Amino acid sequence: MSRLHLRDRLSRLPRPRTLRARLTFGLVVLLAVSCAAVGLAAVVELNGFLTQRLDEQLAQVGTRFPESLEHKGRLPDDHDGDEQGDTRRMATGTFGARLLNGTVTNKGLIRSGDPAADLNVGLTAQDAARLARVPADGRPHTVELSALCDYRVIASAGRDGDVLIVGLPLEPVEATVHRLEAVAAIVFGLALVVTGVAGALWVRWSLRPLSRVAATATRVSELPLASGEVALPPRAPDADPGTEVGRVAAAFNRMLGHVEGALTKRHASEERLRRFAADASHELRTPVASVRGHAELALLHPGPVPPEVTRALRRITAESARMGEMVDDLLLLARLDAGRPLERRPVDLTHLVLDAVTDARATGPDHGWTLDLPEDPVTVPGDAHRLQQVLANLLANARLHTPVGTKVTVTLEAGTDAAVLSVHDDGPGVPEEVRPGVFERFTRAEHRRPTGTSGSGAGLGLSIVAAVAEAHGGTVGLESRPGSTTFTVRLPT
Repeated sequence: MSRLHLRDRLSRLPRPRTLRARLTFGLVVLLAVSCAAVGLAAVVELNGFLTQRLDEQLAQVGTRFPESLEHKGRLPDDHDGDEQGDTRRMATGTFGARLLNGTVTNKGLIRSGDPAADLNVGLTAQDAARLARVPADGRPHTVELSALCDYRVIASAGRDGDVLIVGLPLEPVEATVHRLEAVAAIVFGLALVVTGVAGALWVRWSLRPLSRVAATATRVSELPLASGEVALPPRAPDADPGTEVGRVAAAFNRMLGHVEGALTKRHASEERLRRFAADASHELRTPVASVRGHAELALLHPGPVPPEVTRALRRITAESARMGEMVDDLLLLARLDAGRPLERRPVDLTHLVLDAVTDARATGPDHGWTLDLPEDPVTVPGDAHRLQQVLANLLANARLHTPVGTKVTVTLEAGTDAAVLSVHDDGPGVPEEVRPGVFERFTRAEHRRPTGTSGSGAGLGLSIVAAVAEAHGGTVGLESRPGSTTFTVRLPT
């Protein structure tokens, strides 16, 4: 398996994601490694200790038992009268064998309760070969006997040129070691479970201040900070400043204080700007109307007037009318920004669409105007005058920013919870650099205006569309590409 493939497989393994889970996981892993190291050291040490004790027992047994195999399991007479007792004192499972020229000539096994050795030990050819390979150096060696089990044996050279082998079973040692392994696994497993639960509770308790900071940050992230007055949530609870979590909480609270101060200043600046726009618009209405009235009055003078003066008066009348419309638009936006409620009455949106398209046909006869209306009238709660202004601005935008012959389709649909009004045209589309701010104030694209079109707008039409729709609880949207542009207004029903 390549290194990249192994790394890819490891990267797919589930990993703890939260800080609490990572700390708990790390604690459990460290404890598991420690338990494994302790258990391994204990097993290795116990196995070595028991094996050493077994080797000492082998050294005490000596070669008397394999020598006795020549006498059918009876020890040779040493004139002490206790040969049979010596056999009984040998440990159960003691194995003996006599080899001559690499061939097992005699073999025996002390079984439980037998005063004499059992000579009927069924050794296989492989067992005999393994015994023949044991060096006769008087040192303990481990041999696997398939007829019996693993044995610890010592081979010594006999007086007749033979090799005498005596062995004791490793089964008691292995059973003790396996029991220790089982007990260690159970104890360490329970310790890991208890430590994992207790560690998770401890880490959770230790990270409570950080969790409060995260909860406060989540509430702040859900606040609309773009405009208007913003009320920040309570600060994160203070924690011990000597800890990392305490320092994070203190820094976060200081940051919230700075943000709150900046938002307060921004809101105050916005309010001053709104009041200025409203006051300026309100104050400008009278002088603009006065200028327009004087110009119209001058045009009605019965006496002869030079042509240059007549043209100048007409330009003053036109520009004052345009300025009056701009002042009205600014005043409307200022009032909508101030949150002044609009009139709320049932409005027949179908009737408004019919009137708006009729006016657009009269104003722009060189465009193709198409209607797509439902059979039943669509009614929404709102301000009829402002909704009429929304329709007029959308249709004027389609007329002024598309070339002659463009087809404009007005569609009205009634949904379960909203009425959808869309104005589609097959013109060149909205320039890509203008799309992000198309509903902002004073957004204009005069350099991209099609040849043969004109307009004197100040870039407030679509911003009024967005503000009126938002005041009605609705939304506006734009989808545009060359040959297809659609403005969509959704109004709750």
